[in-house]
Amino acid sequence: MIRAGVTGGIGTGKTTLCKEWEKMGARVVYADDLAKKLMVSDPSVKKKLVHAFGSDTFREDGSLNKPHLIKEAFTHNRVEELNKIVHPAVAAEFMSICEQAEKEGEQMVVEEAALLLNRGRPEGFDVIVLVTLPREKQIERVASRDKTSGEEVISRMENQPDFSSLTHLVDIVIENRGTEKELRDKARKLYKDILKEYDRE
Repeated sequence: MIRAGVTGGIGTGKTTLCKEWEKMGARVVYADDLAKKLMVSDPSVKKKLVHAFGSDTFREDGSLNKPHLIKEAFTHNRVEELNKIVHPAVAAEFMSICEQAEKEGEQMVVEEAALLLNRGRPEGFDVIVLVTLPREKQIERVASRDKTSGEEVISRMENQPDFSSLTHLVDIVIENRGTEKELRDKARKLYKDILKEYDRE
């Protein structure tokens, strides 16, 4: 079974690529969704979050108080502290999902994560794909998609890695310079190529 990682900045098209792979049979784990789940379901993660960001991190019903956490992490420049709590738990859960998928005979499990390369190349991946998009297009696309300002998009981008300096950590770079259909076509071809090249069975 192939373990793949897909990374890239916000709005670059990595989710579009992953959705296409899902149609072709891959099991895709979206790190952001998994992180949100673990923040409310994993007792160890919850305890660390409360210790770091205060008891207001969770509401009385146990749900995550997102406005409080966003304020504490982003306004007070503590994003790295938040990542250090959540991302090891996400990585461990992903490996657990991979083990289960392998037992079930699946051909590929993919982790889609903007911060996949935050601390260098992570272990356990057969192939890592970076999806890129020219910066101007990235700002324009995210501002339109999220109905926000270009300044807000730039602020969010500054909390992500400089992907242009991380290409040496990946196996494949997909440049998303065309239409969404062209990206989907690239995704399908790449999926087939990866199966041929990396599947050891």
